[in-house]
Amino acid sequence: MALAIAAVAMALPSLAADFPAKVIRIVDGDTIEMTHNGEPKRVRLAGIDAPERKQAFGSRARQFVAQQVFGKTVTVHSVGIDAYGRILGEVILGDGRSLNRELVANGLAWHYKRFSADRELARLEDEAREARRGLWSDRNPIPPWKFRRMRTRTSERNYRFLLGRRWSAVQ
Repeated sequence: MALAIAAVAMALPSLAADFPAKVIRIVDGDTIEMTHNGEPKRVRLAGIDAPERKQAFGSRARQFVAQQVFGKTVTVHSVGIDAYGRILGEVILGDGRSLNRELVANGLAWHYKRFSADRELARLEDEAREARRGLWSDRNPIPPWKFRRMRTRTSERNYRFLLGRRWSAVQ
C-alpha cells in the first residue's frame, strides 16, 4: 500500500508548485486534461465550480475554457489533490491571467466558498452578479453543487419507482 502511494506521489507534480502543461482535453467548465512530462493529468480548477454540462451555462463555460486553453501550454499552480485524484490548481494563461478568475469574472462559474476563502474570487463573483453577466442573467441560477444533489435525488426516486413497478408486475 505504501509503495502504491509513493508511486502516485512521484507521478504527480509536487504540491504548491508551478508546472507547465499542454491542454489536450476540456472535460467541462472546471476540469481539464493536460500532459505534463508526457503523462496525462487531470486538473480541477481550484476555488470555483462551473455549471454542469446539462445545466444552464454549462456548455458556455466549457466553450469558454476551450477557447482560452485548448491546445495551448499553460502554467498550473498546484494547490493539492482532490478526492478523485485530480490535481487542484489555478491555471495561468500565457498572458498571465488566471483561467479560474476569468470564469468567475465572466459569470461562467461560482466562487466555491465551501472550499475557498479567496477574496478576489468573491469580489469577481459579486461584480459579475451585479452586472448580470453570464449565469447571473438568469433570475435564479442554481449552483452546480445543488444541481448535482437534485439530479442524484431524482435518479434515486426514478430508480425506486421503476423497481416498484417491476416488482408489482412480477407479483
